[in-house]
Amino acid sequence: MKTMNSFCRQQMRRAVMGLCLSGMMTLGIHAQSGLKKVYNEDINPLEQIDEAVAKAKAEGKFVVCQVGGNWCPWCLKFADFITKDEAISEVVSQNFEYIHVNYNPRKSQGAEKEAQAKALMKRLNNAGRFGFPVFVVLDERGNVIHIQDSALLEEGESYNQKKVLGFFKGWTPQVVRQ
Repeated sequence: MKTMNSFCRQQMRRAVMGLCLSGMMTLGIHAQSGLKKVYNEDINPLEQIDEAVAKAKAEGKFVVCQVGGNWCPWCLKFADFITKDEAISEVVSQNFEYIHVNYNPRKSQGAEKEAQAKALMKRLNNAGRFGFPVFVVLDERGNVIHIQDSALLEEGESYNQKKVLGFFKGWTPQVVRQ
């Protein structure tokens, strides 16, 4: 009987531990889903870039493509980070047409979306090789002038304000044209 009680307690502990781990994972997922989804998965990313380039040209700005997706926690963190930082938001709004370009290479999306993903990477000089998010700076003609690896802007579980601000300030039209 003593062995049976020990066995039951052991099983009960495992069940409780499993529930605790499951609860912690659910809270983590819920916390992550609290970030605003910023990528429009229904639009053609190549057309989105063309529209942004036309608008940027008319305003004397460059385009920054934040390439990634709603599936990418670091992509959503970055969007949230720059929105909440006033200094970064100001530099971005004054100098760039900033767009969130959805990239989803999964074949399950269908042949058309798969072709779009390949064409997107070709247009952006295979920027995905740096991981996601990745930032591609385009000039007023739509030419790639810089690809920024986001890992170089990270700090802990977020981003470093000084590094992010330095990236944006270093690629403004005024600085590049000097």
